[in-house]
Amino acid sequence: MPPAKSNRYWRLNSTFAFHANMNAEILAIGDEITSGQRLDTNSPWLSRRLAELGIRTLYHTTVGDELDAGVDVFRQAIGRADIVIATGGLGPTADDLTRDMLAGATGTELALDPQALEHIRALYARRNRPMPKRNELQALFPTGSRMIPNPHGTAPGIAMEVVRPGKKPSHVFTLPGVPAEMKEMWTRTVSEAIGSLGGPRGVIRHHVIKCFGVGESSVEAMLPDLIRRGRTPTVGITAQQATIVLRVTALGATEAECHALMEPTVDTIRECLGDLVFGEGDDELQDAVVHRLQRTKKTLSTAEWGTGGLVAHWLDVAQASDAGYLGGVIVSNRPAVERGLNLGGELLDRHAGTSPAVARAMAEQCRRRFKTDYALAVAQFPKFDPEADAPELLACALAGPDGVEVRQTPFATHPALLRILAAKHALNLARLGI
Repeated sequence: MPPAKSNRYWRLNSTFAFHANMNAEILAIGDEITSGQRLDTNSPWLSRRLAELGIRTLYHTTVGDELDAGVDVFRQAIGRADIVIATGGLGPTADDLTRDMLAGATGTELALDPQALEHIRALYARRNRPMPKRNELQALFPTGSRMIPNPHGTAPGIAMEVVRPGKKPSHVFTLPGVPAEMKEMWTRTVSEAIGSLGGPRGVIRHHVIKCFGVGESSVEAMLPDLIRRGRTPTVGITAQQATIVLRVTALGATEAECHALMEPTVDTIRECLGDLVFGEGDDELQDAVVHRLQRTKKTLSTAEWGTGGLVAHWLDVAQASDAGYLGGVIVSNRPAVERGLNLGGELLDRHAGTSPAVARAMAEQCRRRFKTDYALAVAQFPKFDPEADAPELLACALAGPDGVEVRQTPFATHPALLRILAAKHALNLARLGI
């Protein structure tokens, strides 16, 4: 370990040294996380920041406030990761054990750091509050480590270089679990400290492509060579509430090189999947519909029975103005359909609320009422029976200048996702039909 007086961590460079050959592990510490009472949002955020520095995160580990378990976790992380970042457990209470865990894992003693103690005292003085004796624990650091300043909190972080026999050192950074403090300390100090470490330069970049219309296995079958392991660039595939997400990842010397490596793969994906692709990055189906309305200078209204206004809500949030989506009607029963859309009772006497005929009539009447170029309708939900031999069909309709297109899709997924899936099918009909 370097002597305590070393200043290597805080050397600031105008250009980062990115580390294509380094890997990282992120530790989330706290009973509140392992018990499920609190969601760990720090680890995903840190993974994204590390990727910006060209460092691949291989492990996310969560451990409770138990000393022996924490020592084991730190020891394993140091043994297998070049960069270890821990969040949580730096407070003054008896269950804040991160400093003890790190000392135990590295075989060092805890010693009082005068600079850290002065920082904590000064913070209490600025707030005109007496410092409890217990807070002196936050100034205890493993021998050979350095303080990471915390401008707005009493919990300074810890930076430590750990020698590994036969390997390059592992660099450990512990930060508070409070997201605002953790992010500020990362931006002010830790990112530059990691950037100043030596090693080959490189960056990691991702290109996200969004698809809708078929399942995950079908998309994979359409891209057989792209998903295979060991390919460069890599292509990962996941399903997020029926949206298929393809993540193309490249590692290169520069951002431009990464994009050049990814471009042929992105082009191939678009060529193979065609209209299944609706967007990139953070795009959702409602964004694709709004963009289509803006490009064509057309207007849209909605009539929803089964989806309870979810389509209208998504469209309203997606658009920055009221130029494209003009509003909608939400109904929950037959009388509301008759009054809200002026549908005659004869139609509903002849056809169930789940029928394509009702979806068609809802779309036509909605278009007349709002005087829009297009109107999108979702009929009543069919009965959901997971034990049925074949699922019922959900009816959606899009009325436009050239007539009405009605589409029926199987009403089958997890019960918690039925409304979301129905809304997405409706939006996809609008995306392809406008």
